[in-house]
Amino acid sequence: MAGQMIEFRSNGGTAQGYLSVPESGRGPGVVVIQEWWGLVPHIKDVADRFAAAGFVALAPDLYRGDVARSPDEAGKMMMALNIDQTEKDLRGAVDYLLNHEATEGGRVGTVGFCMGGALSLYAASKNEKVGACVVFYGIHPKAQPDLDALRAPVLGIFAEKDTFVSPAVVRELEGKFAAAGKSIEAHTYPDTDHAFFNDTRPEVHDAEASADAWRRTVEFLRKNLGQ
Repeated sequence: MAGQMIEFRSNGGTAQGYLSVPESGRGPGVVVIQEWWGLVPHIKDVADRFAAAGFVALAPDLYRGDVARSPDEAGKMMMALNIDQTEKDLRGAVDYLLNHEATEGGRVGTVGFCMGGALSLYAASKNEKVGACVVFYGIHPKAQPDLDALRAPVLGIFAEKDTFVSPAVVRELEGKFAAAGKSIEAHTYPDTDHAFFNDTRPEVHDAEASADAWRRTVEFLRKNLGQ
């Protein structure tokens, strides 16, 4: 399953992203949101995996062509990200999918990893066209979601040994959801590290946890997007 780079409208301008369409030619839309590294081959591969599972997947390039080559560079790029512009890019990606001939349904899902996990929840809280939100160990101090405005159901995937999004941080997040009268289906995988889903990073990848997290993600999106 191979996708292609496309352009879509964003806040009066244009942005780029990687689009992957299922062989069936039709399916619910999913916005795949990058880690702090950028739109790297791993994220494109995840979009292809979603297409193979029957979704129309679009991974927007939030760094406008740049990619990080070290954790220090990635951290600086993440913190330099303009959150308002990024939300507009993600809104543009949602609209692109909803207007695409291959997309079924009136709402799309968002799925993000690391930085993208925080942006997935942020975008879902800002856009009622998001019908399902998946957060993989999301972190970004500038992307604070408006939980009172959140309408989409949320699936959270977390790692027990995560030093960025620790179990204490997850409990705090669950408390914020409860205070807002919202719910999150949270799963923390024992003995796993931050970014355990990234199979290009053998030092943290956990194949068993990744397989289960992928199963939960696909089932959650299918249930809430009507596939």
